[in-house]
Amino acid sequence: MALLCCAVLVLLCVFDSTSATVIVDMDYGGVPMWINRLLGEPSVLSLQGRMDRAWFRANNPQACPQQCDCPIQWPTALYCDHRGLADTPDRLPNRTQYLFLQGNNITSLSSSFLANITDLRWLILDHNQLQSNMLEQAALQNQTQLCYLFANHNNLKSVPSSLPARLKQLRLAHNQISSISPGAFQNLHNLTLLLLQGNRLQTITEGDLKGLVSLNLLDLSGNLFSSIPRHLPPSVQQLYLSNNTLSGLDQDSFEGFLNLKYLRLSHCGLQSHAVHRQVFNFSSLVELDLSYNKLITVPTVPTTLQYLYLEANEIQGFNITSLCREVGPLSYSRIKILRLDGNKMSHHQLPPDWVFCLRVLQRIYI
Repeated sequence: MALLCCAVLVLLCVFDSTSATVIVDMDYGGVPMWINRLLGEPSVLSLQGRMDRAWFRANNPQACPQQCDCPIQWPTALYCDHRGLADTPDRLPNRTQYLFLQGNNITSLSSSFLANITDLRWLILDHNQLQSNMLEQAALQNQTQLCYLFANHNNLKSVPSSLPARLKQLRLAHNQISSISPGAFQNLHNLTLLLLQGNRLQTITEGDLKGLVSLNLLDLSGNLFSSIPRHLPPSVQQLYLSNNTLSGLDQDSFEGFLNLKYLRLSHCGLQSHAVHRQVFNFSSLVELDLSYNKLITVPTVPTTLQYLYLEANEIQGFNITSLCREVGPLSYSRIKILRLDGNKMSHHQLPPDWVFCLRVLQRIYI
């Protein structure tokens, strides 16, 4: 019986390790990308130096562009990455579903680029030289099966228009985007992740993000916002706004975000006198990152909050009511991790009744 249990555990471990692999050694916009092996998706890692190109070409009966690699084990994948290409390859096989073009010098996408491909699902264009005025409108709009479009680290100045409606992830981090084309997102009802960090956005006007009814994660870090942008989709559960220079937070800065769980506001220059004490007091919040700001007091947070990061501020002490409205058998904070290190206080300055409030605390850093 013990031997049988061990065998089952081994099988479970093997199944778990092959079901998904996280890619951590390449920059895909700041959010880890999961590759589901059970769905038959190929790895995004380059094949250069990992395969004998001559052998594969000699033994692969299917046509393959000269600038690319076409692995036999992934007949629907085309690896054309890190080849120094100035243009997209010609005569792409119509079987292509996963097209990897990252790490080249491509500046434009023509309407004929994917003319003979109808089942493209992944298109990765990270680390190229793409320019907004050289993206033809029809280049992508007919790719009705496209779910993942990555164009991080390019020279785009606006969000492309006429994007296919089936997109689930759109990664446009670290470009030069200062505007969103009118109606760019109006048909993207399936989009769950939008990365726009490291751009030049200053404001989001009403209608800019219209259509994003399923958006879960929105990253606007590292832009030029001076206040929390309005008109964001209410479906957002993860909102990242770190590395913006925010003048302050009003009581209604996050009004309407009924599903917001993870909020990151580190490195924003926030000062206590400009942050309304009740701005974070909404029950959906699970994690709040206010690290590396200029706060001298702890703002009021909901008792349902589990992770609070306040390191590297100027806090000298706090009142326990910021974390617990009252302390009782059923009234206490759910915080598991509290970071106060890098402030102007020591553990001797903790309120005397903090242990009764933070009764499920797992780690505290001071």
